Amino acid sequence: MMLWKRKSSLVFGLSLLIASVVWSQMGMYLAHLLFGVNLKMNFFKLCLSLFRDNSLYYFMMIFLLNTVIVYSIMITLVNVVQQYVRSTKFKSKIMSLRNDYLTKHLIEEFGLQHQDLIVIDHNQSMAFTLGFRNPLIVLSSGLVELLDRDELEAVIEHEAFHKNNHDSMKIFILQVISRALWFIPLTKWSYQNCTIMSELLADEYAIRKTGSELGLSSALLKLIKVSFTNQAAPAMTHFAEVSVNFRLQQLLHPQRSIPVKLGMTSIVISIHMLLLLMGVIVLAIA
Repeated sequence: MMLWKRKSSLVFGLSLLIASVVWSQMGMYLAHLLFGVNLKMNFFKLCLSLFRDNSLYYFMMIFLLNTVIVYSIMITLVNVVQQYVRSTKFKSKIMSLRNDYLTKHLIEEFGLQHQDLIVIDHNQSMAFTLGFRNPLIVLSSGLVELLDRDELEAVIEHEAFHKNNHDSMKIFILQVISRALWFIPLTKWSYQNCTIMSELLADEYAIRKTGSELGLSSALLKLIKVSFTNQAAPAMTHFAEVSVNFRLQQLLHPQRSIPVKLGMTSIVISIHMLLLLMGVIVLAIA
């Protein structure tokens, strides 16, 4: 578990570092454009300095840089506002579906805090963690009916890890960064792999708390079967398709190390970004 935790922290920190550097450079460049702040070292200003003032390429570069900066700022603001609005509405909807009897029963059954978990009336099998500041574990009545006690305990412990680790907030931050800084492939790679590793960590935590991998394995297989049988959305929010194969591998072979590799898409984009940079330099010299 410590290995995955270190890798997850490293990937999350890498994405934050990239975002901090790029956004700080953008902020400095905007301060230069809007307020005439003198910049000694700035990536965007350096790009402009490669071209002769008032030349065609100079204005093309200004347009390109301004477009990238405006897009990054707008996509960040839009995602944050949308998340706030949708979360508020979704939480209100969830609370209106609360099943007081099942909620009280599970809280007493597993010795949980009242603010930690609720059960909602819904036929589909669902389990997820809701909220950023004070996350709440949400289970559906369909899930409670589907799973036996050991399986249900494993699912609750899995979601408890997400809650205690504030994974919802972390994944959202990485998602916003990957969308805003789409031109940096590592941000998307960080988002995808941090999502996978958070699931593996939650599984390991659930196995450690329940004392066996049987409950979690059985629950996962049941939920996969239900999702394919009903041809519906994934049975559980955190049981996303992108991580299922990794999780099954981890459950079947817990001693094996699952490599977290840079995907082919990221490699291709990186090569194109490198070629673009070389092209800009060639044009500037010419």
